[in-house]
Amino acid sequence: MPVLSPFALSLALPALLPIRGAAHSDQQSDEESIRSLVDHLIAAWNRHDAHAVAALFSSDAEFTNGLGSTLSGRAPIERFHAQCLAILFQNSRLESTAIRTRFLRSDVASIDVHWQMTDAGTPNELRHGMISLIMLRDVEHWEIAVMHNVDLSAVPAAPAA
Repeated sequence: MPVLSPFALSLALPALLPIRGAAHSDQQSDEESIRSLVDHLIAAWNRHDAHAVAALFSSDAEFTNGLGSTLSGRAPIERFHAQCLAILFQNSRLESTAIRTRFLRSDVASIDVHWQMTDAGTPNELRHGMISLIMLRDVEHWEIAVMHNVDLSAVPAAPAA
């Protein structure tokens, strides 16, 4: 077995080590892709387009609405949103106020989307809450595997410390 000289080893070693900048660049790219998906989710909501909302979910995704009801699968998620967007939220406007992303693995991320919504059932009503997402990346793109939506509008403010 040949033994590498210290000089040869110093030339070969960098090629064997992961490049920190490349990993950071990949994560930055993934964060941008995730942010884009969240933007598409909000835009689809504001167009009241249930099909476009559901298209962002994996085929076996789970969705839990603000009342705690859970649906499994893209088709039931689309039917639920079609009904909600046509009736209760037909005039609503949704926007994100903050997004936090935590990578659990390179292909799994937890995302918290703080939101506010106007005209949700009552004109000029302002609601706020948080969507908690688990997103998975396949070879081509990120998609929503799990979504929990929490309406925090009725939650009393925490007492001052």
